[in-house]
Amino acid sequence: MTNAPIILVPGFWLGAWAWDDVAGLLRADGHDVTPLTLPGLEPDHPDRGSVTLADQAGAIADAVRAAGRPVVLAVHSGAGAPGYAATDLAPEAVAAMVYVDTGPANGPLDADFAAAEHPLPAWEDLDENLDGISEEQLAAFRERAVPEPGNVMRDAHTFTNDARRSIPTTAICTAFTSAEYKEALQAGYSFLGGYAELDDITWIDLPTSHWPMWSKPREIAEILGSVAGKSGAA
Repeated sequence: MTNAPIILVPGFWLGAWAWDDVAGLLRADGHDVTPLTLPGLEPDHPDRGSVTLADQAGAIADAVRAAGRPVVLAVHSGAGAPGYAATDLAPEAVAAMVYVDTGPANGPLDADFAAAEHPLPAWEDLDENLDGISEEQLAAFRERAVPEPGNVMRDAHTFTNDARRSIPTTAICTAFTSAEYKEALQAGYSFLGGYAELDDITWIDLPTSHWPMWSKPREIAEILGSVAGKSGAA
């Protein structure tokens, strides 16, 4: 059976480069892998404040359609919002979804965010878990980080295609446990709201940082490779 192609989407402040270690491991195992930089996260973007959630969701939908056959779509952190929206736009092109320390957002990530851009905060102001990330990796993150478009934080997609609900989904829980994710879902956090809409979810606990593509790249690659193998006939 042929493995499904894999598309990797990083979260806030990151470009395709953030997946380099995972992509290299997957390619060494023979997988077809495409890391994606979302609109507004290019280092030289001329007007980040104009980029919308719809722009990012559309770019992901275009990428999964361009693969030519159904893909494994892996989204990390803030990319859970445009990633889930993309499954509403192109469910037929997604064989399986993987949420990496995030969830299928069905509401704004931060409806009250007022600025045009959201730069990477100082380390001491980050709520996210940095466990297992080296000083060198943190320095590269800081050097290459790009401000997140503010509209992406404020916007919400309007869902219309119920076919997204049946896409097999894997939730990789790293900075928080699967039990904590389920508790947050019950508490009504919209960045996880889509989990309540999905029919087929596999929960995986992988304790490490919020950026497991750096702190546990081999483990992430193994999970993604397994999903791609199971999804190859889709």
